[in-house]
Amino acid sequence: MKKGRFCFLGIAVLAAAMLGGCGKAAYRDGVYTGRSGEDDTGAWGEVTVTIAGERIADCRFVTWQKDGTAKDENYGKVNGEISSQDFYNKAQLAVRAMEKYAETYRETGDLKKVDAVSGATIAYDQFIEAVEAALEKAGK
Repeated sequence: MKKGRFCFLGIAVLAAAMLGGCGKAAYRDGVYTGRSGEDDTGAWGEVTVTIAGERIADCRFVTWQKDGTAKDENYGKVNGEISSQDFYNKAQLAVRAMEKYAETYRETGDLKKVDAVSGATIAYDQFIEAVEAALEKAGK
């Protein structure tokens, strides 16, 4: 009977060690950039992730239009003017969502805790892809 307990204990310890390795990966300290692929309009996302003490210390996310123009407070305007309030509002929703994605990731350090914002799912997908590319550079 002691042999059975010893075997069970050994299996339990092995399982715990294996599961312990499934936690958050440690990354090298530094500043890393990552870029997403282009969407159907040619726009892409880019993050800059700062890691300090093997934790996410900062994260910045910008998406770029096909012509290299950043999607910012002017995104959704035509020739510097709001020609369609509805289009501008939707564009600015995406800009606010981009800021929220980076902020949530900075605060939690966990991509699984970054939720997509309705109306800004393309930016969400670009954010996730760009962060993963940056973390790949940071090593695991």
